[in-house]
Amino acid sequence: MTAAASPFPSASLQRTRVVVVGAGPAGLTVANSLRAASVDCVLLETESREFIEQRPRAGFIEEWAVRALERRGLADRLLEQAQAHGECEFRFAGERHRFRYGELSGHRHFVYPQQLLVTDLVRTYADEAGGDIRFGVRDVELHAIDSDRPSVAYTDPDTGERLRIDCDVVAGCDGARGVTRGCVPPERATVARHYGIGWLALLAEAPPSSDCVVFGVHPRGFAAHMARSPEVTRYYLECPPGDDPENWPHERVWSELHHRLSADGAGPLTEGRLIEKRVLDMHNYVVEPMAYGRLYLAGDSAHLAAPIAAKGMNLALSDALLLGDALVAYCHKGDDRALRGYSEACLRRVWQYQEFSGWLSEVLHAASSGDRFRAGSAAARLRRILGSPAAAAAFAELYIGKDADY
Repeated sequence: MTAAASPFPSASLQRTRVVVVGAGPAGLTVANSLRAASVDCVLLETESREFIEQRPRAGFIEEWAVRALERRGLADRLLEQAQAHGECEFRFAGERHRFRYGELSGHRHFVYPQQLLVTDLVRTYADEAGGDIRFGVRDVELHAIDSDRPSVAYTDPDTGERLRIDCDVVAGCDGARGVTRGCVPPERATVARHYGIGWLALLAEAPPSSDCVVFGVHPRGFAAHMARSPEVTRYYLECPPGDDPENWPHERVWSELHHRLSADGAGPLTEGRLIEKRVLDMHNYVVEPMAYGRLYLAGDSAHLAAPIAAKGMNLALSDALLLGDALVAYCHKGDDRALRGYSEACLRRVWQYQEFSGWLSEVLHAASSGDRFRAGSAAARLRRILGSPAAAAAFAELYIGKDADY
């Protein structure tokens, strides 16, 4: 997909108020907010419905986000099926340390895989509310987003026809590799941080081996255990950035997981078939501001948070809730104050979460850095969290996310 410099004179013309590009959690939340307020919108997605409803991604949703979705009627199945977690466990130096952040903060995480949330949001928008969503579109192009007459063109996957949609606003929710982020001029600030580490991301057909998230801090590398469902568990193993997943056969994966997550009193890991194996290079970026002309970015189009602190989907939902409300005010009342303040409002939470991810990364990864000073300092941070009520309360608030009024 590419940005365009022509007005697409050969394309068949349509008109709507808002075009949403990308049917992930952010785009679907924006589209549902608009549909519920009777604002005309079209949602474009390059993948099929079957693909986005099966694609494994994040799974931890902070309680403030769940409650915001609940108030909009978008969390019924989530609340029926999701497990609520208020504890995590750190394992280091052969010991287990439970951290009860739910008691300290009064809030919990909800374990609900992203593909289930996407399935719910698609059903609500398309099947129940009759929203216009177009799957499998090709060659999406944006035009005149810095004018008062933006438009989006794409190729229909069935007919091959070139279609153009004129609109008032474009919501860019198509992720890090999507077309909308590429439409922001390069002179606009995009800042990034590369951690110089990789994570081997694993999904195992195995019941969870703990009733909470487990962080293993180990000289051989970080490891983590995170439940996804009663039958599936997410694991992470620190590895070199750019490593080949094929370097990690079944036996090596489970050997390292057993070693790095071992601790006195910890039960054995339940092994199972590995159904996903991919390497993630840990890096963050932020596009600032998150708007250009009539284009407003949300989710990974605007910022990427490495999965170190499980913040990515929560940031996407935060953006989408703010953007949806701002677009409703603009389309119904002509009030553009929230749109003008959208980027600034989002970036407050974005930078809080980025800073926390960097801080937590040092706690989790310094032990394997080969730098004894870094390792000692990170161990001191961790012991302070576990031993000081004030430090524990501050960490709990950042880990679960602060309340938001959406």
